[in-house]
Amino acid sequence: MAKRVLAIGIEPGNADYSAFPQVTPERVRSYIEAQLLRLRGLGFEVTSCLIDLDATAEAAVTSALRDESFDCIVIGAGLREPKERLLLFEKVLNLVHRLAPKAAICFNTTPADTAEAVQRWVDA
Repeated sequence: MAKRVLAIGIEPGNADYSAFPQVTPERVRSYIEAQLLRLRGLGFEVTSCLIDLDATAEAAVTSALRDESFDCIVIGAGLREPKERLLLFEKVLNLVHRLAPKAAICFNTTPADTAEAVQRWVDA
């Protein structure tokens, strides 16, 4: 049976790219899609959970975690930076800890290295 991965990240259209003018929501979305396809190609079953930056974020993560069981949960770099997102990051991390206590938790550094983050903790 394939290992299940939940990828949690910020909806690209809601991110602030002012510090990175060469980055666009479309470019980030294409990196995310490429990584999801890559993980599937490596034999993982992958669910994407892209969240907003408002009160709906917790509900979306809670719903994803309650709907399925996961072997690994990768939390995107966009949730850890900038510093203003610290509270949201902590909420997401605590939801993962509470609702998926047996899942490995990993972090990517960009939308382009999600597969490597997952592979550090889970074999397909």
